[in-house]
This record gives sequence, C-alpha cells and structure tokens, in this order.
Amino acid sequence: MRASQRARGEDVALVDALLSADERRRSSSVRFDELRAEQKALGKLIPKASGDEKAELLRKAGELSAAVKAADAAQDEAAEETQRLLLQLGNLVHPDVPIGGEDDFVVLETVGTPRDFAAEGITPKDHLELGELLGAIDTERGAKVSGSRFYYLTGVGALLELALVNAAMAQATAAGFTPVLTPALVKPKAMEGTGFLGQAADDVYHLDKDDLFLVGTSEVPLAAYHMDEILDAAELPRRYAGFSSCFRREAGSYGKDTRGIFRVHQFDKVEMFVYTTPEEAEAEHQRLLEWEKQWLTSLELPFRVVDLASADLGASATRKFDCEAWIPTQGKYRELTSTSNTTEFQSRRLSIRMREDKRVRPLATLNGTLCAVTRTIVALLENHQQADGSVRVPEVLRPYLGGREVLEPVAR
Repeated sequence: MRASQRARGEDVALVDALLSADERRRSSSVRFDELRAEQKALGKLIPKASGDEKAELLRKAGELSAAVKAADAAQDEAAEETQRLLLQLGNLVHPDVPIGGEDDFVVLETVGTPRDFAAEGITPKDHLELGELLGAIDTERGAKVSGSRFYYLTGVGALLELALVNAAMAQATAAGFTPVLTPALVKPKAMEGTGFLGQAADDVYHLDKDDLFLVGTSEVPLAAYHMDEILDAAELPRRYAGFSSCFRREAGSYGKDTRGIFRVHQFDKVEMFVYTTPEEAEAEHQRLLEWEKQWLTSLELPFRVVDLASADLGASATRKFDCEAWIPTQGKYRELTSTSNTTEFQSRRLSIRMREDKRVRPLATLNGTLCAVTRTIVALLENHQQADGSVRVPEVLRPYLGGREVLEPVAR
C-alpha cells in the first residue's frame, strides 16, 4: 500500500496513520471486552454480598461502569478514525501500470490513420463551426440560459445524439448487457462508496438542501445498484449498460477546451458496468476494452489505446485504459472512452459480496464508457466532414438516422 500511494503521488504517511489507528481500534476493543467481562462477573457477586462487602462491590461496580463507558467511547473513536483514513486511500495500483503522471501513459495500440486533409485540398473546420452550419449545436443560447460550458443540440444534432445512444445500446445488448436507465441523483453513501468523494469531490455537484449528489457518470448508481447485497457467484458476471445524463463541475479546467462541446458541465453517456469474480476481473477488463474498440471502429474513427500512468488513475481504479480519438483541428488524440478495473475497492465500500460454495466474500466491479455523446459528436463531425461543410454518416448510424448518408448544412 505504501508503494501504491507513492506511485499515485499520494501521501505515504497516510498508511502509517491508518495502521496506528487500527492498532488503537483493536487494543481498545480488547480493553472494552475485558472490562465488560469484569463488570459482568462483579454483577453476579453483588446480590450474594451484604454489609461492607456489598458496599465495596457497589463502589467497584460504579468505577467499572465509568471505565466501560470510557473504553466504549475510545473504541468508537478509534473505529471512526480508522474508517475515515481508510476511505482516503486509493485502490492498489496494478504492478503493470506505468509509474508517473498525466503525460507518462504508454500507447498500447493505434487503430486507423488520420485523414490527410491537406492532400484532399480541404482546410478542416472545427466541430463548432460544422455544428452551426448543420444547425446541430447552439452554444450561444446554452450560455445565455445556463452559463459557460452549456449548449443545445438542435435538429440533426439532437437526432445524432439519439442515433449514437441507440446504436451503442444495440451493441451492448448484443454483447449480453442489460440496458438500465439510472437515477441522476444519489445518496452520499453511493457517491462515497464508488470513490468519487475523495480527490474527485471538487468536480461533483451537491444539493445541500436534500443531501443528494448529481452523478458524473452512471457508474455510480450502477455500482450502488446491488449495495448491501450478496450475489450468487453462479450468476456472475452481471453486465449492465446504463444510460444517464452526467454532471461535472469541471473544477480546475479553467481555460481548457472552452470552445464548443468537448468539455461541458452536462452530457449524456452510455456506460458499461460489470460485477464479476476477482479472479476474472483482469480478463473482463480486456473484454470491456475490446467492446470500446469495436464501437469506435464501427464509427470509423482513428484512435489509439493508452495505458494510463499511476498518478492519473483516479481513486478506485487499479488499472485504466483510455481510447483516444484523433481530433483533426486539434492535431492530437483526445479521450473518448475509458475502462477501469476497480477490483474489490467499490464492493468492499458498498458491502456487495458474492456467495460461492457457502463462502461469502467481496466481488470485483469494472466500468467502461461505451459512448460519451458530446465528445463522440466532436470526433464524428471533424473526422467525417466534407469540403462543403456536410458530414458523412458512418454506416452503423444510418439506420438510426432514417437512412441518412450525409448531414447537410441548413439554409440560413
């Protein structure tokens, strides 16, 4: 755990503080049990005693009662401190994860080749310019109504979102996922249990009056779906495809991606979530990555797969792979999907276990983005644009767009 904290760039001293608190918890628990046993033994003697002996026993009983209360309080305090510190620790980093920060990822694979717009004699337009030509994106009115990083999807933009969601759900259900529409508001236990109230807390919207949180991903309600339950190991894996709106404050992103809809406060997403055995988790992680690659390939997008470095994992992941699509006007790859193996981290915090041969133990959970709508629209518009401002529709989406092969600019 010390090595994992060091790799994450987190406080190593936290591990020693936790061990110390746990030692106090265990020793205070032993002390409490000893005093309670002594108190019970004394309680049996008092009815049989009389006179001065009884008075002395009653005096001792009073002292013991006070000592028991103090030991009980010390036990509770140590247990609370242990739990508080435990919740600050991230998951153990997988030994194969690259060590380092945001820029220390390893490229595992590159799929497809970015278009050479110069060779085609085209100066590529960015997604916002294309979206305005198509009557698909309106950020000015979004800002007027809600503020910066909000937007409207209109006309073919709205239809494109629905097409993406339906096509993604079709792929997921074909792969055996159960479709789920999840709540957008969750209780603190759900948010904390999934690991989003640690280092990511500043990015979360909280409704003080109701003590509820707006989810930043349907991973949260999907992880909490089986909270406080015991699942039969024979029924694993359980795979869910959740659709939800996602809300993120984008704390710390001032000045980043301010143009268009790449980085916004609200967007819709189809998220894959899996409950499985700890022994099967790494293989399932690879399967989630393959489903993401299948999706991006079907959209005919050039992309690469990266193995994120240790300090860029987030609290819950032991390992995380991102699929980054090429964005022509930015001249670089940007994250479209991400898949994380969270092993037993979330299941322990949410008390989700599996029963196998009369044995009950924690299970493993994993998550993976299938389609984050706004970023996918950015990649689609820019990569499939044509010289006249129209955009070619990938074949996988055409059935969900009334057979449209091309999105045409609208008359002004």
